[in-house]
Amino acid sequence: MKLPLDVDIHLTQEQISLRENVHKFAEEVLRPAAQQLDRLDDPEKVTAKDSIFWDVFRKAWRLGYHATGIPADFGGGGLTGVDSHIFCEEMGWGSADFAIGIGVAGLPFTVLATLRPDLIDRYAKPFIQDTEAKVIGCWAITEPQHGSDFLYAGTTAFGGPQVRTQVIARLDGDAYLLTGQKSAWVSNGTIATHALVFLTIETDDGGIGGGVAFVPLDLPGISRGKPLNKLGQRALNQGEIFFDDVRLPAELMLVDPTMYEFALDLVLAAANAGMGAIFTGVARSAFEEALAYTKVRVQGGKPICEHQLVQKHLFDMFKTVEACRALSRHALAYNATNIPPQTQYSIASKTFCTEASFQVASTALGLFGGYGLSREYPIEKIFRDARASLIEDGTNDVLSLAGARLVLDRY
Repeated sequence: MKLPLDVDIHLTQEQISLRENVHKFAEEVLRPAAQQLDRLDDPEKVTAKDSIFWDVFRKAWRLGYHATGIPADFGGGGLTGVDSHIFCEEMGWGSADFAIGIGVAGLPFTVLATLRPDLIDRYAKPFIQDTEAKVIGCWAITEPQHGSDFLYAGTTAFGGPQVRTQVIARLDGDAYLLTGQKSAWVSNGTIATHALVFLTIETDDGGIGGGVAFVPLDLPGISRGKPLNKLGQRALNQGEIFFDDVRLPAELMLVDPTMYEFALDLVLAAANAGMGAIFTGVARSAFEEALAYTKVRVQGGKPICEHQLVQKHLFDMFKTVEACRALSRHALAYNATNIPPQTQYSIASKTFCTEASFQVASTALGLFGGYGLSREYPIEKIFRDARASLIEDGTNDVLSLAGARLVLDRY
């Protein structure tokens, strides 16, 4: 199916070309590989040495898709604003799991390049110049006893000892000693070479005692769990990371408690905006699958798209996808160029677009009838992938409360 109309009249020819090129990659590389990996019974097989997973990563790295968020001045893709949204939507259209995995791979290096340009040559450039997917980042924030509660920055609950992370950093001379565990939900957790670790710097102040460290994962004392076996997004590697008196050079503590809440807000705004864009693509993929199917499925002597109730469902899905794009694109573009960000818009984008993608996928699956429940068609996988999005990067209920707090404070 050809690309649908984008009614943004301000798109440049370069942005239109970007959309076409990324869509081609998503259609020809991401989607077929994700469907193949989804059928594997053991998540360890997904990232096995001979898995097609690595073919996808290498192709993405060679196109520079792993480094799109790093400024062009440093050798990255330099995608921001609308460009970044176009990229994320098309990647999400092809595969939510690969879109997230490839997207998070660059996060530690993007943050490092932004905060510590003196370390770019040593740590970021090997990632930017990598064409074999040998350098991979992950975002290590979620823990067995902490998840969405990390996102309540700015509230009284956030500052108490109950939000003290399970990964603790203790200053020891010219290094920090890291101890603790990150949970099985760390994206790229068992394959990453570097991590952006959110932690507590030896304090009982809870979240306000936090820090952010850039951690090479080959340091002594670091170990991993097994890849997580999940309902959806099965091509997205996720797994635990353990720290046992890991000695981290002090220069790699990128953020200390004085800047922690500000840094958390920036990362949350960027991550939620990215999720809104990705799941706009997921919603669109579900709608397009349903549209194509209803044109060829015959019931009552005519294609089911000629039945009025089906037409009503199709138009409702169309409206929802367009609403997702309008909200998520504006939220991402605004927060990419304004400091501090208006994080309530990113949260609105994430919660609205993920919920919409699940609803559109559910409606689409229903239009397939019994076939929608089989693995013969992509909609079954799209449905499961969309369901996972209501939980990841913060559960939508808790995110909505955090967003409401921001609305109350800023309006």
